[in-house]
Amino acid sequence: MSERTGGVGRALLRPILSQVCLHTCMTGTRLAAPLLALSQGYSAAAVGVLLALFAVVQIFLALPAGRYADRHGLKRPVGYSILVAGFGAGAALLFPVFPVLCLSALLTGGATGVAMIAVQRHVGRIARTPIELKTSFSWLAIAPSTSNFLGPFCAGLLIDHAGSVPGDTTGYRGAFLMMTVMPLLAWLLVRRVPEQSTRSAPPDPNAPKAWDMLRDPLFLRLMIVNLLLSSCWDVHSFAVPLLGHERGFSATVIGSILGAFAIAATAVRVLIPIIATRIHEWAAITVAMAGTALALALYPLQSSAIGMGLCSVLMGFTLGMTQPMVMSTLHQITPEARQGEALGLRMMTITVSSVVMPIMFGSLGSLIGIPGLFWIVSGVLVLSLRSGWKLKFGRTH
Repeated sequence: MSERTGGVGRALLRPILSQVCLHTCMTGTRLAAPLLALSQGYSAAAVGVLLALFAVVQIFLALPAGRYADRHGLKRPVGYSILVAGFGAGAALLFPVFPVLCLSALLTGGATGVAMIAVQRHVGRIARTPIELKTSFSWLAIAPSTSNFLGPFCAGLLIDHAGSVPGDTTGYRGAFLMMTVMPLLAWLLVRRVPEQSTRSAPPDPNAPKAWDMLRDPLFLRLMIVNLLLSSCWDVHSFAVPLLGHERGFSATVIGSILGAFAIAATAVRVLIPIIATRIHEWAAITVAMAGTALALALYPLQSSAIGMGLCSVLMGFTLGMTQPMVMSTLHQITPEARQGEALGLRMMTITVSSVVMPIMFGSLGSLIGIPGLFWIVSGVLVLSLRSGWKLKFGRTH
């Protein structure tokens, strides 16, 4: 088992590092482009549209990307994604104006989503057992956490220090140059990865549609649970700054509370491979739902930064463990030839959630207040605990 686990780890290294590089291109561009737009005098509304473009294209590409990965495997979709992302960042480097920044957002965001589906599918094919699936997707889940830090941090340093004259575009060009190079590094890493077997076949107009998978009660239940937990991630990012502002906390304190969440989410993903033999996916998901509901219920009762920080750590641990468990379950209950399609359907649903939920949360919060928003989401999770528990039944191993 140890030799097999070591082999899986080595096989995962290059795909995961390539995902870090490509995702870093997107996250760095996502920081630099809005800041450049603001420095050029564009409004907050325009910047909001710019930020939405990074995510919205994934809604339309997720399902086609999943089907394409099912037919062609890893390298072809990742290779095209690398070209598109490099072109998007390079366009901003050459022409740092708002319309081109919007194009860069579309290209880098869409390319990252397509590549992520292909890498997730590839990682699922490498793993052979439920334990290996949990371990593999735990390591893969660390990649976005790493790139969410690496991209903005490096872009911010270049913006602040590469420019010789305050207000010019030299620093921004330096950031976009780095983001243009990152996809090239991704290709150097992924080009030697052995391709897993695919079931290549020409598109069949009579083939089952992706939505037909939702007729499977277990798959539908998993998608609903995943959507609920993804919404909790969104409500945390949206509502904690507002609650902290109501409590009179400084921006540094609020940022530290959110940072504690990110650190806890990464830490639990590092721990999962160590305890993978001792936990079942359905149990971890149910515990995560209960723990998240508890943290959301306690958040509005905290008057101190330490109390909110502890709630943030609890939510980081609970929500951090969910993605590897959801991905492991999805690969076990989905036919092998349609795993890419299932991953695309999952990405589409959570991307729609990320676009729609902040608008819904804002409207709801203005009506009932931010504490009421926390308690409503917590109540919905409590009422949905049975769905997490029922993932235990009907499993295929």
